[in-house]
Parts: sequence; structure tokens; C-alpha cells
Amino acid sequence: MKFSEKWLREWVNPEVSTEELSEQLSMAGLEVDDVEAVAGEFSGVVVGEVVECGQHPDADKLQVTKINVGEEELLDIVCGAPNCRKGIKVAVAKVGAVLPGNFKIKKAKLRGQPSFGMLCSFSELGISDDHDGILELPEDAEVAQDIREYLQLDDVSIEVDLTPNRADCLGIKGLAREVGVLNQIEVTEPEVKDVEAQIHDVRAISLEAPEACPRYLGRVIKNVNVTASSPLWMVEKLRRSGIRSIDPVVDVTNFVLLELGHPMHAFDNDKIKGDVIVRLAKESEKLTLLDSNEVTLKSNTLVIADSEKSLAMAGIFGGLDSGVTIETKDIFLESAFFDPDFIMGKARQYGLHTDASHRYERGVDPQLQKVAMERASALLLDIVGGEAGPIVEAVAESHVPTNRAVVLRHSRLTKVLGVDISVEKVTDIIERLGFGVSFDNQIWNIDVPPYRFDISIEEDLIEEVARVYGYNNIPHIAPVASLQMSKHQEQKVQLNQLKSSLVENDYQEAITYSFIDPKVQGALYPDVEGMALPHPISSEMSTMRVSLWTGLLQAVSYNQKRQQSRVRLFESGLRFVPDTSEKTGVRQELVISGVIAGPVAEESWDSPTKAVDFYDVKSDIENVLNAAGVTKYRFELCLHSPLHPGQSAAIYTGDNLIGYLGAVHPQFEKLLGLHGRSFVFELELAALGLKTLPSAEEISKFPANRRDIAIVVDNDKVVGDILNCIENSGVNQLVGLNLFDVYTGNGIAEGKKSLAISLTLQDKTRTLEENDIQAAVDSILAVLSDKFEASLRD
Repeated sequence: MKFSEKWLREWVNPEVSTEELSEQLSMAGLEVDDVEAVAGEFSGVVVGEVVECGQHPDADKLQVTKINVGEEELLDIVCGAPNCRKGIKVAVAKVGAVLPGNFKIKKAKLRGQPSFGMLCSFSELGISDDHDGILELPEDAEVAQDIREYLQLDDVSIEVDLTPNRADCLGIKGLAREVGVLNQIEVTEPEVKDVEAQIHDVRAISLEAPEACPRYLGRVIKNVNVTASSPLWMVEKLRRSGIRSIDPVVDVTNFVLLELGHPMHAFDNDKIKGDVIVRLAKESEKLTLLDSNEVTLKSNTLVIADSEKSLAMAGIFGGLDSGVTIETKDIFLESAFFDPDFIMGKARQYGLHTDASHRYERGVDPQLQKVAMERASALLLDIVGGEAGPIVEAVAESHVPTNRAVVLRHSRLTKVLGVDISVEKVTDIIERLGFGVSFDNQIWNIDVPPYRFDISIEEDLIEEVARVYGYNNIPHIAPVASLQMSKHQEQKVQLNQLKSSLVENDYQEAITYSFIDPKVQGALYPDVEGMALPHPISSEMSTMRVSLWTGLLQAVSYNQKRQQSRVRLFESGLRFVPDTSEKTGVRQELVISGVIAGPVAEESWDSPTKAVDFYDVKSDIENVLNAAGVTKYRFELCLHSPLHPGQSAAIYTGDNLIGYLGAVHPQFEKLLGLHGRSFVFELELAALGLKTLPSAEEISKFPANRRDIAIVVDNDKVVGDILNCIENSGVNQLVGLNLFDVYTGNGIAEGKKSLAISLTLQDKTRTLEENDIQAAVDSILAVLSDKFEASLRD
């Protein structure tokens, strides 16, 4: 956004220099990229009037003039400009004047004719590159007035690099509001009066895409004189804002664009057939733009059309066939609000970027259309004449953006900024920004106007207060952090401890998708219906997993197909178990799962190659449970659909089922693409409960005694149950228990097995006598005989 400083100061005039103003804008987030003088350095140039203008006697392209510069005598000046003629007001550099480049004007003779000065063009004064003729001034220009004073050339053009969220500052109106807020002074807006209708000519407006264009205003102005000249003050304001004067109609719409930040467009009214229709383009519809390029419109492009054809790309570019030309007598002036979402990116689709699209895709004030229409109408009637008709408005109120309510807490503002700004100061900032505000119970309730599309949450308001208050006014205070021990329950099982245990056993952590192939999961878990995703990535990833095994086994297959025979993976994450008792219909459980396949160890000369088996994965599980502080657990034979019925076990702590382990059922190996036997485990973390913390006890000073027993039991008796029975037999002196041999064969009856168990006995208060030891052993044997029909081996 480029603008004239003097134009801005017509709206708001703080008592600060240009440098200070630029610094203010930059610190407020409106970064000033460049400050450039609007004219070169010169002096001694005044307003003059051409009293006489005749042909040079010795040169066809030169004229001899007499110029009135307010002195007693007229100045004789030889001029070669084609537009020099009697009666016009011009810029005269008198003898002694210094032009840009330190060019000094002296008395001279041109082809024998004396010349006491020079009639200047725009380029010779360093105003612009226009050197086609001398500068023509309005008739009311006062003769002898310094040209710098008359044209207000002691001015600069300021270029501000606005971020995309600050579309409200793409006009003098928004910039003036910002400067007023920063300097706490009032903004004086030019009075915009309604233009009374002088004729009854109207065009009906139809909104066929109200969500894209919820408001559209149109007005017919008849009998305009397009050949009229734009006033110099308007041309200069446009020039200093980086826009070239074209014709009075275009100049007026550009002026309103710069002043209010609202784009407008004028059509040749006689080239419009029927009603004005705002609609989406038809697929492959053609439109010739004002730059004579023809484009093929896409169906997502909003257009302004009549009953026969499209007239313009809405909010982007006008059409050539309906554009204003020198023959135009009647115009149709539009002022509309286009939703940013429907304009955003559309210009780039066609390789275009215009001042209108730049503003519309960022958002213009949806309440500014009538003001812009009245402002442009008044200017046009003053410059090109004509009679204005009534304004016709089509509006879909339900789609017009309205004010948004946002809450700002004083405590939150202070915490984020690190400085306590007074309530009065904050309220003043918010009000000057144009927001409605009320303060109660340490909370500001703020009504954000719709032209501030970037304000929607509390943090946006905090940013507004900070930038207006001044980032440089916030003290530089280093943050102070006080260390405080976090609360930590030692008995709680830590996931990282379980992971570390697996990593120490040569496992690699894997991460797989939570959504998997329903066919694979349905085969593994035929009795469980997984939660289906409403919008899956693909059909192979459309169901939430009920176990982590599916993803891990697919990872094993992936590695085996790439010649990685030894695979040891684990993963922690959520499984999603259907549960009608939950509001969502699914229960999320955090589990840790693992899989092993291939040889136990890498191939080596010092040990034979051995494939993993059930007891390898069982050993790993025991290490994990020990790391979790679980000391009382057991493995029970079970049937689990994904697992081999003869090589699977359920894991319990007390009566709580905490997981499963075993070999993958052979019938699924082909489905999963597995080569060889794979073993898996899965533990539910929440079911592990709390750790059993070690407790310190006095070490016995008395010797321990070991006794070995060999008992014979039926083959179907579970060793774990026997060992648990011994532990719970009530023998207090029992401090150690171990199964060290299992035997079947000669000397043992068929269907029986021999279990060799060591018993370690010790007392903390005395040395055990032989009769004490034997009594303890007899007590244990009696219990085993009673519960398992166990007998001592001969």
C-alpha cells in the first residue's frame, strides 16, 4: 500500500515528523518499506500564464512565448512543447532557478531568440517520467505562486508492506484510524453526502450466488462526459499512491479504492442487456478482459453478467466489451461485497493480480458499499457531469458478515504481555480501533466490526493491545523460573521403563497406523466388530484396530520380504475396543505389544542357530513385568482366536487379565504374508495396577538350610499351581523356592512326572533345628498330597 503523507494528514495530523510517523507504523505492525519524495529537489519555479504564443521564425518545432509570472514585464521564453498555447497556466523556471540534478536556468538564445527561463514538464521537475509536454495547471492557479507550494510538493510517498490479515489498512481510511489510535487523536473523515436521484433509470440486480456475493449495489449515471479531465489534485493523489491517471471515470473508482479501501467498477450502461446478474461462471465460458486477453472461465469463478453474457470477473477484472470508452455516455456504477473465500486464489488461476483482487481476497468492509457508492457518485457528477439514478441494492443478509463477540480477560492480558496495562488505557485502545467495548468483573466484552476479519479469539485482541501500546514500551524483564518438584507416584507403572526393558532385549520400537484393513482384522478377531471410519483414507485403512498385533505383524512381513529374517519389534499405543457402555461406543485402552520372528540371535560361530519359541517371548514378558514392579503374576493356557491353541497363554495378576502371549495361528501366516513362526504378546497398561514396592527387612543372622524334595504328580498338574501352593502353605520359615528338574521315563509311572524342588528355610530369630526343618517339609508334603495327590519319589 503506497500513499501520500499529506493525503493521510488530511484525515489525521499528529504532531510527529515523517520519520517518527514511519517508525510508529512499523512498530504497530504496518511495516514501512520505503519513503520517497514526490518530486525532485528544485527551486525558483512559479506558476505562470502564457499570454502570447507564436511560431519561432527560424525553427519549425519551437515557439516564442510571453509569460506572465506576476512581474512588471512579461518573460520571453522559447518553448518546444507541442501543447504550449495561449491562455494556459504553466510551471515556469525563471532565470536563477535550480532544477533537479543541479541544473541552473540562465539567460539564453535559441536560434537567435532570447529566452529568460524555461517552461517545465513533469519529468524536468522530477515529478514523473512524463516528458511529452509542459505541465498544464488548472485555470484557478494563482500566477507567481511557488509551484512547490501550489502542488504541495513538500510531500512524501510512504509504502507500507501489509501482512495479509490487515486488509482494513488497504486505504487511507484504515491507515488514518491506525495513526489516530497510535497518537490518541481524533480522525476527521471527509463528509459523504447522499446524492439525490435526478432520473429514474435503474437496473434490476439478481444474486444467484448469495453466499459468494451477499451484497451488490448499482447505480445508473447518464449523460457523462468521459472526455473531461480529472482534476489535478486527484491525479496527484493517485500518482503519489502509485496509480497512473487514465480517464475521469477510472480515476474516480481508483480514488475511492485508495481512500476507503473499497474497489469499484463502472460499466458502459448501453452495453448491458437486461438485468445485472451475479452468478458463477458456466464451464468454459469465454470473457475478453480489459487488457484484450481472452480467458476461459472456470465454474468456480464468480462473474457479473447480464441476460446474455458475462461482463466481468467479479472482484478481479472488468470485461472489454462492457468497459467505459471515450464514446460512453451512460455508465452503470457497481459497489459490492464479495466473500473472500470465493475470491481467494481465483485471480492467480488466470495469472492475474489486480488492486481489486488484492483487497477482495483479503476482505473489505461489508458495510462500506453504500458509502463508497455515494462518494464515487458525487465525485463523478462534479467531474464528468450527468444525472444519477437511484441506488439499487440486492442483499442476502444471512450471508453478510456481522459483528463478532470476543472476550478479553485482564488477567490473561497481563500474563501474556508481562506488563499490567491500566483498564482505562486498554479500553481507550479498543474503542479507538473501532470496536464496541464494555468492561465488567475484570473482563472486556468486545464487539468486533466485520471489517476486522483477523480478530476472532482472545489472543488476537491481546496482539492488538500490545502493538498499539507499543512493543518497545513493554519492559525487558528476563523470565524467572522457580523449580518445583513435580508430583510423582512411585508405584505408578512408567511406560518408558517397559520400553527400556524391551530395548535392552534387542527389540526395536515401531509405529504403525491406528486404522487397518477390516478383512485382516476380521479374520484375526471374528467375534469383534471394529469401529469403521466414516471417511477412510482407503478401504485397506478403514477400521480402527482392536489390537496392535495387526500392524506389527504386517511390519514383520514387510521386513521379511526385504531379507530381514530376524525381527524383534514392539509398539505402544491405543487399541479401540467396542463397548456399548461408553458414550462413543468404543473403549480406548493403552497397551504395549511386541512380536519376535526368526532366529534367537544373529548367526555366530560360537553358538548354534536356533529359532525363537514360546519360552523366548515368555522370558521377555517376565522381564517387562519385573520392570513394571509386578511380582505376582501367572500364565494360564487359553484359547485366543489369533493365537495357536497349543502355544498361547493368558497373563494374570491375581484375578485380573492383563494380556496374552503366544504363537500366531498357522492359518493366518499366509494371510499376513509371514515366513515361519512368529510369537506375539500384548499387555494392557492400566490392568497392571500399581507396583509392589520393595520393603526393607532385617537380614537374618542365622544360617539358611536347603532341603530338596522330588514329588510325583499327574502330567496334567500345572507346576505353577504347585509352587503357589507351597508358597501359601503357611510355613513362615520358607524363604526360597525353586523347581530345578522335571523328569519322566524309567522309574516313573506312565502319565506321571517327577518334579524336583528346592526349599530354602531360615528363621530371623534362631538357628533352625533338624526337627524344625523336617516339620516344615512334612507340612508342605501334606498340603501337596492333599491338593495334588503328590507323593515322594522313591
